Amino acid sequence: MAAPASADLRSLLTRPDADYAALTATYRPLFDRIAAGNPARERAREFPYDQVRWLVDAGFSRLRVPREHGGDGASLRQLFLLLAELGSADPNVAHVFRNHLAFVEDRLNSPEHPATEVWLERFRRGEFVGGGWTEANNARFTDIGTRISTADGVTRLSGDKYYATGSLYADWLDVIGRDQDDRLITALVAREQPGVTLVDDWEGFGQQTTASGSARYRDAVVDEHGLFPAEERFAYQGLFYQTALLAVLTGIARSAFRDGAAALGKRTRNYPLGTNDVPAQDVLLQQRIGLLATRVFAADAALEKQSATLDAVALARFEGGDQDAALVEATVRTHEAQTVVIEAALEVTGTVFDALGASATAISAGLDRHWRNARTLASHNPRVFKERVLGDYYVNGTPPPGGSNAFLRPQGQGA
Repeated sequence: MAAPASADLRSLLTRPDADYAALTATYRPLFDRIAAGNPARERAREFPYDQVRWLVDAGFSRLRVPREHGGDGASLRQLFLLLAELGSADPNVAHVFRNHLAFVEDRLNSPEHPATEVWLERFRRGEFVGGGWTEANNARFTDIGTRISTADGVTRLSGDKYYATGSLYADWLDVIGRDQDDRLITALVAREQPGVTLVDDWEGFGQQTTASGSARYRDAVVDEHGLFPAEERFAYQGLFYQTALLAVLTGIARSAFRDGAAALGKRTRNYPLGTNDVPAQDVLLQQRIGLLATRVFAADAALEKQSATLDAVALARFEGGDQDAALVEATVRTHEAQTVVIEAALEVTGTVFDALGASATAISAGLDRHWRNARTLASHNPRVFKERVLGDYYVNGTPPPGGSNAFLRPQGQGA
């Protein structure tokens, strides 16, 4: 199935040709299987190794790769809408794919790089990429202590990372460090080697099975096709990472609403002050669920409109358009969507209990998982800073921080 990674890949990316109905026909049955076991996995903190592999084997990890190169040929909008559907089934599984999909996007943005076809073939074989950029206890992101050096023709990496999301599921780990010239470099290292230690020490009360703990590297060998200057990574990568979080949060809002509405329909007794003895016929409780439906609608609409702006950036990149203008537009829409989606997810996952009785707080009901997961993801990137940028943009015309150098950090990897 191999094909040359050259201008043909570039041209294919300018016209993604996936049919969304066909994509959902392929992946929704898997999403349903994953959703069926999600509450039990959450209670037991059981890592979804099988579920991640089901999706990789089915091609979910190659959604954006053009069909001629072994993928689905999905647009960015289609990718994130599907990720939201997966987030509704299991937000941990959806989050695990975030770093892999971003690395795929990076390779697709570099069709003439000699390593691109190597990675496309690895993707076709079902190899999976986890993350490892953020270093805890640093005052600034640019204070990277991880070092990359080459001696006797072998490049090695040493350092400590946190928020290594997806690492325990991965074949490769995408790590950022500084080389001998102090340049920021991203390096791909094989997970299975003596110099790599992955530690399940993620302490968050939500997203507990994303493998977002520590990764330690001690002279880990870097793949010969796995060195990329950080400033050459695709310009909208920060927006891509952000949108992945928004997709998962949208999925959580949907699932919390679904479970809450179902729970209200099953209630058999109401409080004395209720308007009807049957909770499902209580107009106040109906109104509460109806209000939450509007919040889910807002999140869905924001994600769909915002993710489409990333397609515009990608199109400008490959067709020679004004990518800077497209980046400004996409950044503004991403910041706006962040507030809409986060507020919707937090409101739905918390307020849904107002339509239910105390029994809804039972551990066996599992409704708490929606709020814990939403609150954890929302905390990765406090929206107050994005709202400030929006205010400055609309009042003073100040463009939001943009350009490739501004997006070196995979935003939403913790603080």
